[in-house]
Amino acid sequence: MYQHILIALENSPTDATILEYIRPLVKLTGAKLILTHVADGFVARHQEQFNLQDSEEIIKDKEYLEEKRLELIADGFDVSAVLTRGKPAEQIVWLAHESGCDLIAMSTHGHKFIGDLVFGSVASTVRHLTDIPVLLVPAKKKQKR
Repeated sequence: MYQHILIALENSPTDATILEYIRPLVKLTGAKLILTHVADGFVARHQEQFNLQDSEEIIKDKEYLEEKRLELIADGFDVSAVLTRGKPAEQIVWLAHESGCDLIAMSTHGHKFIGDLVFGSVASTVRHLTDIPVLLVPAKKKQKR
């Protein structure tokens, strides 16, 4: 079934949803995983052009990806991690195609129509830019106490 799955992470609590959801699928398929995060701040988008040092954002993003990679390796998964820079949807699709992935997996915020207009929707853009199947899992809502 799936042999190479790209998991897009955003370095936020919503990542727990996709990581939890994808584990049983990967155990069934034995797929290799690529974790990715797209740094999209000013330094990230212009780092090579202006020969800039890593920003605090990029340093934290690299640490986060490595932490998640090691957690999955400890659970027996075959995992690599790639930090890209630029427009998130474009970079996710580029990396999936470049890496020969046969599934892209990501969490969604579930803003609904107005929220998507205000915040944009990386997930929606990804699914329109690629012919690779995209697994979208809604992030869990915080429970009210």
